[in-house]
Amino acid sequence: MTRFSANLGFLWNELPIPAAIRAARTAGFDAVECHWPYDTPASEVVLALEETGMEMLGLNTRRGNTEAREFGLAALPGREAEARADISEGLAFAAATRTRNLHVMAGVTTHDGARACFEENLLFACDAARHSGTTILIEPMNGFDVPGYFLSATSQAADLIARLDQPNLRLMFDCYHVQRMEGEILPILQQVLPIVGHIQFAAVPDRGPPDHGEVDYRTIFTALAELGYKEPLGAEYRCTAPTEATLGWMRDLRD
Repeated sequence: MTRFSANLGFLWNELPIPAAIRAARTAGFDAVECHWPYDTPASEVVLALEETGMEMLGLNTRRGNTEAREFGLAALPGREAEARADISEGLAFAAATRTRNLHVMAGVTTHDGARACFEENLLFACDAARHSGTTILIEPMNGFDVPGYFLSATSQAADLIARLDQPNLRLMFDCYHVQRMEGEILPILQQVLPIVGHIQFAAVPDRGPPDHGEVDYRTIFTALAELGYKEPLGAEYRCTAPTEATLGWMRDLRD
């Protein structure tokens, strides 16, 4: 049976995180994940996780200056101190809440030194994460939603992971972003599955619930099951109605 994680950055995002965790359990999700939970005390998150028996699968490092449309700092030369402070904050929150993964956000940049900067910050993150057993994730994002994001292709991320050769550095494979940029989700996913740390999904192109659009998720989820992938899949889609009203797909696609 396919298992699902509710991304609380989009689902039940009108609720405080502890209440959203409880709502996700009531709705039948198997796990949860967050974007930026740092305004919520970790102790409150832990209490909700323990009450529901849920696991927190992942969270992101901070975006930076949102008014300047920053979307992460790790690949921005000259911002290393801030980026590493954000990584340390994320790892501390992950350790306190027993969260499995930390997504280190690269950021929007065309600077010539972006790759070297990103690699050095990822090495810092991987080294720091060994103490807690946290996995560091990197995620290619599509250029329509996040123009200029440093990491935009699965092959680029896979090459970086191979080059750094860190056992706790893995790929966040977001089906929505991959389909928008590259298409052909299934062949790409089959190729990179050995380095995947988490999988997310949403309808393409509107990023709505996965019951419409150009991706047949029944085929994707069936193929993942046949490949032996058993981890919860992250529902990271935008709701145009109350979250509970958008969950028909979960009944249809769980088996």
